[in-house]
Amino acid sequence: MSEAFDLIVIGAGPGGYVAAIRAAQLGLKTAVIEREPRLGGTCLRVGCIPSKALLESSELYEKSAKHFAERGLKVSGLELDLPQMMKHKDGVVATLDTGIQGLLKKNKVERIFGHGRLLGNGNVEIQAAAGTTVISGKRILIATGSVPSSLPGIQPDGDRIGTSTEALAWPAVPQHLVVIGGGVIGLELGTVWRRLGARVTVLEYLPRILPGIDEQVAAEARRIFEKQGVVFRLGTKVTGVSSQGELCTVSIDGADPLTCDRVLVAVGRKPCTENLGLETANVTTDRRGFIQVNSQYQTTAPGVFAIGDVIGGAMLAHKAEEEGIACVEKMITGHGHINYAIIPAVVYTEP
Repeated sequence: MSEAFDLIVIGAGPGGYVAAIRAAQLGLKTAVIEREPRLGGTCLRVGCIPSKALLESSELYEKSAKHFAERGLKVSGLELDLPQMMKHKDGVVATLDTGIQGLLKKNKVERIFGHGRLLGNGNVEIQAAAGTTVISGKRILIATGSVPSSLPGIQPDGDRIGTSTEALAWPAVPQHLVVIGGGVIGLELGTVWRRLGARVTVLEYLPRILPGIDEQVAAEARRIFEKQGVVFRLGTKVTGVSSQGELCTVSIDGADPLTCDRVLVAVGRKPCTENLGLETANVTTDRRGFIQVNSQYQTTAPGVFAIGDVIGGAMLAHKAEEEGIACVEKMITGHGHINYAIIPAVVYTEP
């Protein structure tokens, strides 16, 4: 007989683990299923946290190399130690992962390692290296987040042609980095590698950068980025990317191809719903794959809820956290509120 819970959360990212903790605090017997060794989801493992660690380290490097002298601070023999920079980043991630594990334990949330898949009727199959088990829950909350998107003709290879995940761990500074996508992720990671010495070219299909941000602000940011050395090619349609050895070729509609040694594909994110059993459980998605929910975060399947990136909207960690809390509070108390008109958003570049 399968173990029974009041709430099963699939995904231990910011939305999932926060929801699980809040549910436990409100008296529910709660389990959270996560297939990755580290908790915290994209944000902690390969997103917000490691990128901010590298942004800070690269900023310190650039300031010490270019701006300390004018403040009367003389630095001799400055040298970039990229492996140590990456080690520091990984240490930050590990520390926060340990913190989340402690929070789950303190609040008596059961952490289950494996891939969760809906079977319907409140049952969840957990696929792990040790085998497959089934648990049941009165309610199930899907908080599986999102993964990087790509474009037709572009197939990230996990090496020379990378997404944000790979760009957080490249073993050497690129000589020439081509960033496909002039949004937040592309500009933040482009900033990291430019500060560390890479030549950076940003290709954007739209006639402007930072879509969704005030046009005047985006235009001023672009001017300053260009002054820092970033090259922008706007209104540019990328038709393909290939790699051979240490070189990549980026094909552009109506223009000569670009040659570089690294490509960062940063064209947005898509919901992570693969092999979740949504059809089996009668959970409906829209044409883009986002799970459809009502104002209570209920899906079309009785007893199944969803929050965070997987339901669309602002794909931000703090939005997922708030949805996790609101969803659980609505379940238990009937109350829970988010004001979607005032979600903070920041681009961690200079400016």
